[in-house]
Amino acid sequence: MQEVVVDASVIVKWFVEEEDSDKASKIRDRYIDREITIIAPNIIAYEILNALYHKRLFSESELCEVSEALDSFLFNLYPLKGEYARRAVTTSFENDITVYDSAYISLAIIKNTYLYTSDDKLIGRLKENYLKYVKNIRDL
Repeated sequence: MQEVVVDASVIVKWFVEEEDSDKASKIRDRYIDREITIIAPNIIAYEILNALYHKRLFSESELCEVSEALDSFLFNLYPLKGEYARRAVTTSFENDITVYDSAYISLAIIKNTYLYTSDDKLIGRLKENYLKYVKNIRDL
């Protein structure tokens, strides 16, 4: 089974109908059908819940339900330490991006897989040698 990195910009679309939510749902369906395994930095739940909170579309209890739903997905989460942390810092400096964003790309590099994202600004900042690890969900 193929491992793929999925960032918060994609998973937020599982809970909110917006542009490319249909594409994000395809990734979710592939995960549910056990065609792929989703891996991510262990900060992903924080980022998803924070993004949903700032959309102001969910009540407190609904956001708690989203948190429980995220728990049920059983993503393989990675703590930022050791070689992974070093790679994330280097990637951040080389592309002038946040360490948060860098953590996703760096995990894809270390695991020799792809990062699925809908973050056009992030993709636009990446140097060419990093783009081979990134897939915009719009292209699915």
